[in-house]
Amino acid sequence: MSSNDTPHTDPRDEKPQFVLPLVVRIERDAPPSRTDALETAARAVLEFLGDERSTGEGAWARAVADWEDARIRKVVRRARGAEWRRAAALPGLTVTGAEAEVRVFPPVPLDGWPKELARLQVSGTDLDDPAAPGPVPDGAVTLWVNPELTMTAGKAMAQAGHGAQLLWWAMDDADRKAWREAGFPLAVRTASPGHWAALTASHLPVVRDAGFTEIAPGPTIVSEGSARFAAHLRLRTDLPAGVRPPDLENTPRER
Repeated sequence: MSSNDTPHTDPRDEKPQFVLPLVVRIERDAPPSRTDALETAARAVLEFLGDERSTGEGAWARAVADWEDARIRKVVRRARGAEWRRAAALPGLTVTGAEAEVRVFPPVPLDGWPKELARLQVSGTDLDDPAAPGPVPDGAVTLWVNPELTMTAGKAMAQAGHGAQLLWWAMDDADRKAWREAGFPLAVRTASPGHWAALTASHLPVVRDAGFTEIAPGPTIVSEGSARFAAHLRLRTDLPAGVRPPDLENTPRER
């Protein structure tokens, strides 16, 4: 509440709300590792944003524009067996990682999911890494996770998608083209507390969750470019005091 007790209202909340659905394949006998699922979800969002159907006069462009005009919501559900096959039959695209498979679909109204997706569970996406993730591959951009947060894999996959989208918006056309042609090399890693403090004080894009599910409102992911892609979006500590990094909800973006 403000000093005059007038509730803060966000004009985006007055618009029709859409969500970008993602479905991760989790078979009982072969679940993917957590980090691979997060990275695959991030690449799935990027493949969707760069797809010709999502831009210009493409078949999904109107839905994408409506989605971007309101809050940028993503929801991850899980599927296996026949559920996965039914989901895979709907319009969308599937991205495969080392183990994970994630399918992303055009945005739908918040309360208007296709029945094949609406019946899928949001819970049950608690995945583990059998071993600690290795170093960030050379040239890959990095999505740094807030070390103070505990999130289910599904929630973290949605946040990784947000972080990838922010970095995509912040790149110029040349960087986008090069990154896409290289297959969107990226890594998702948890920052150390000291590194996280430097990241959030920098000029880098930061995802701030609205706090609708699982966690309190606040920063979740900071997106950092690499020497190969978006070198201007690498960690800097020389910004003037009081300069805020961009966030998912305020970063200008192209249609």
